[in-house]
Amino acid sequence: MRNSAELTRREFIVKSVTAISAVYIIPDLIPKAVAAKPLDLEVSAKTKWAINVDVNKCVDGCTACVEACVDENGLYGFDRPETDSQWIRKLQIKDIKTDKVTTLPMMCQHCENPPCVDVCPTGASFRREDGIVMVNQHTCIGCRYCMMACPFKARSFVHENLTEQVTSAPRGKGCVESCNLCVNRIDHGSETTACEEACMKEGHHAITFGDLADPNSRVSLAMQAKPSRRLREDLKLKQRVTYSGF
Repeated sequence: MRNSAELTRREFIVKSVTAISAVYIIPDLIPKAVAAKPLDLEVSAKTKWAINVDVNKCVDGCTACVEACVDENGLYGFDRPETDSQWIRKLQIKDIKTDKVTTLPMMCQHCENPPCVDVCPTGASFRREDGIVMVNQHTCIGCRYCMMACPFKARSFVHENLTEQVTSAPRGKGCVESCNLCVNRIDHGSETTACEEACMKEGHHAITFGDLADPNSRVSLAMQAKPSRRLREDLKLKQRVTYSGF
């Protein structure tokens, strides 16, 4: 005759296994249409995210793209320009031969041959197959080698304790960070970055984002309309950010 206590244990195990199985079965009952897209798709080299900037349309004194980046990523500063993070900034470049002054936004150039990735000792700096260069804050040790390697000074170091953050763009003290082409937006299906959207709202249309693999994308059409160039082409970094108009 079986012990009642043993029987109780067996019943408990059976019921527990049944309950656990239900946990794994329930998600399969959710209609596929409900699943988020394109989060359920793997990052692929078939997509080539890029930005083109028409410097002739970039207005001197306009900071809409900078402000939009700050809001999108929670880059609220401490009024200390030497330490505040800036994922995008406005520059003025003067041609020493013609004295022509050009205004343009500068952000991470998302190089196909990124020096920041080459020098990173932990692999925290990495390039996705779709061309977006990013920093894994969990493995960044704050050595700042990548900042020294970047010829565009496009990376920032978080010096301060952070008290205000947005959930879509977590940050961390002691880590390096930079423009990631609004990856949280893009991976959720958006077709525009915060800087492009802000520039369009201002009516300038200087910043154009899109997929270079698609010949009919906004960025492809923009680059077809005008000759474009990469900054410091002599470095052969093959940046995905290009500039037209100069």
